[in-house]
Amino acid sequence: MATPPREGNLQAPTRHPLDWQNPEFYNQDALFTELERIFEICHGCRRCVSLCNAFPTLFDLVDASPTFEVDGVNKTDFWQVVDHCYLCDLCYMTKCPYVPPHEWNLDFPHTMLRAKAVKYRQGDVKLRDRILTSTDTVGSLAGIPVVAQVVNAANRNGPARKALQAVLGVHEHAKLPQYHSDTLRKRLHGHRCELTPQPAGRTRGKVALFATCYMNRNEPGPGEDLVAVFEHNGIPVRLTEKERCCGMPKLELGNLDAVREAKEVNIPILAKLVDEGWDLTALVPSCVLMFKQELPLMFPDDADVQKVKNAFFDPFEYLMLRHREGKLNTGFQQGLGKVAYHAACHQRVQNIGPKTRELLSLIPDTEVEIIERCSGHDGTYAVKTEFHPIAMKIVQPVVDRVRQAEAQHYGSDCAMAGHHIENGLHDGQAVEHPISMLRIAYGI
Repeated sequence: MATPPREGNLQAPTRHPLDWQNPEFYNQDALFTELERIFEICHGCRRCVSLCNAFPTLFDLVDASPTFEVDGVNKTDFWQVVDHCYLCDLCYMTKCPYVPPHEWNLDFPHTMLRAKAVKYRQGDVKLRDRILTSTDTVGSLAGIPVVAQVVNAANRNGPARKALQAVLGVHEHAKLPQYHSDTLRKRLHGHRCELTPQPAGRTRGKVALFATCYMNRNEPGPGEDLVAVFEHNGIPVRLTEKERCCGMPKLELGNLDAVREAKEVNIPILAKLVDEGWDLTALVPSCVLMFKQELPLMFPDDADVQKVKNAFFDPFEYLMLRHREGKLNTGFQQGLGKVAYHAACHQRVQNIGPKTRELLSLIPDTEVEIIERCSGHDGTYAVKTEFHPIAMKIVQPVVDRVRQAEAQHYGSDCAMAGHHIENGLHDGQAVEHPISMLRIAYGI
């Protein structure tokens, strides 16, 4: 068992670029050597056991082995651990004491990402997973008006869901997103704002919204709310010219070539907007993290990727930066009462602080209870037949906190996590995105 060093690591975590274009990255023997090294450290620590199911899976394998150590685990069983990691990054950013610059140089999520990439390159991937991560293709087909009605009806139909589970492996009780033919792009078509940008601090006072495939086709309402809230604060908003999926679903699948293809579409468009004086934002924390962290680590020498990284903001981070400079409209018209707010993992690991809670707490007659636990959704993990029961177990403490709060409003920065919580509550109270709550408070 690994022995901890005498001195702890008190420095801020740093992240090494992902060496994904090196052929050795895909060498399975080298991968297993690194997995064994990392698993040995994790086994000796066990600090992350409550974060997700990857760590309990690892520790159960060790405890059931003949040696009670990692060397007693069959290496083919390492894939079980990999399959349960959905790259939330919480272990790296909030729990692990051995991340760089510590000499042990432990990066559990990116080691899991490497394993997923090896697995994908070997062709060990289900058709279901290829389909679920092809969000642009699925969304463009399911968003056709008549098709959207049929798909949405089928997703609510018990026999149809049983068939979907049998054929594709999508759990019959998982909450699936609706598809809208009236997309966010259609709703904002022709939108023009004549406000004059007012720079404040790091913000330049005008924002280009990266619609994201989810907010464009599955939940366009919060996108409209963001535009209303930002322009109520004197911030002109426009949509980006176009977008591809940010690439996070393909990253989690291990299809790094598909991530590169998406990057080659998105980055030139976003970099041009930055050159024209626009700041960038998106309503899905995973998409923001993709541009802030994952793409810069995959393409550390691409100047445009770094330019986009520096101009990308979480929406509530952006508004609170302006509040610091006295540029936030605090003329709220309505209190929200009790709010149960789930902080999404991919927002928490951006190292910006709890900006959503801070802003909602500025609203008079509003009490915000923050819930900092993973929902276990991960975009696709919670809908898969083999993982849905585990995802519901992971979300249960969050559901319990929301229920105990007896709140007038509840929601998450991650809309998908919010609906997963809604699925666990199953009490008819609809989830609300925090940006929608903010619009209610403004009375606009």
